[in-house]
Amino acid sequence: MRIWVDADACPNVIKDILFKAAKRVQVPLILIANQPIATPPSRWISARRVSRGFDVADNEILRQLTPGDLVITADIPLAADVIRQGGHALNPRGELYTPENIRARLNMRDFMETLRASGVATGGPAALSPAERQAFANQLDRFLRHNAPSFTQEEN
Repeated sequence: MRIWVDADACPNVIKDILFKAAKRVQVPLILIANQPIATPPSRWISARRVSRGFDVADNEILRQLTPGDLVITADIPLAADVIRQGGHALNPRGELYTPENIRARLNMRDFMETLRASGVATGGPAALSPAERQAFANQLDRFLRHNAPSFTQEEN
């Protein structure tokens, strides 16, 4: 199992949680971005830079994904593709996308896109709250407890 991060838009506080978890559980964490991403020194953490362009990072994640991998993304179409390929997707606010909920998320995304295209100002997402950071950390921990072969509660 590997953890892939759609890193261009991933908040730094979420990356920090992921860095600690990857070291603790000893699971490869790979950040994919079209810009340089700083990572702490660890054999478990790496970053790959891809060229700029529409869905280039998403396509790289999907190309490398194997069933059972976890992808951290707020990109709902990417999450849907991950699920279709047998992976798992978790957004930075702590919601685990599933085959049962991804269709509703796609429909809402498409609806909001239609509103924006018609000129309705929908605003962007709110800043990540402390409760959402905690929800992400808790959901990640639950996922790793059930899916990472070397899960441990201790910090390495």
